[in-house]
Amino acid sequence: MRCPFCNYEQDKVVDSRGSKEGRAIRRRRECLKCGKRFTTYEYIETVTLSIIKNDKRREPYDRSKILQGLTTACKKRPISMKKIESIVDTIEDDIAKLSKIEIPSSYIGKLVMDELFKLDEVAYVRFASVYRKFKDKGEFISQVKELDSREEPRLRSPR
Repeated sequence: MRCPFCNYEQDKVVDSRGSKEGRAIRRRRECLKCGKRFTTYEYIETVTLSIIKNDKRREPYDRSKILQGLTTACKKRPISMKKIESIVDTIEDDIAKLSKIEIPSSYIGKLVMDELFKLDEVAYVRFASVYRKFKDKGEFISQVKELDSREEPRLRSPR
């Protein structure tokens, strides 16, 4: 860190504390040459996550889109908003574990499908009908039959 007054490269930290609601560290420094004090802020560098859409476009990650899709799938089902937000948190944790800056939207869709499968079969089929772009009732019936052949998902009690 260079002193803003004399441009000397060495200083000492006199005081350090959290700042800006915990999003930064404020450091009070003193130049070892001229003795003047100055303040610096240290922030966590955040990288914006990009979503790769099916048509190869990229757009910034938006939590509200997942929340909206889940809310629509769970409409008129006995599933609390708290549980839906918990699912979004789980999906975000799974995405963060990948440590990537670009994620295909299809991957996020699969994560949502997995969570809904564990939660509620009606919400699962509703989401699947949009996610997999069913073109007719045959595809819809096929999805329901596939559900019957798997281990049957049931509504889990909220935790």
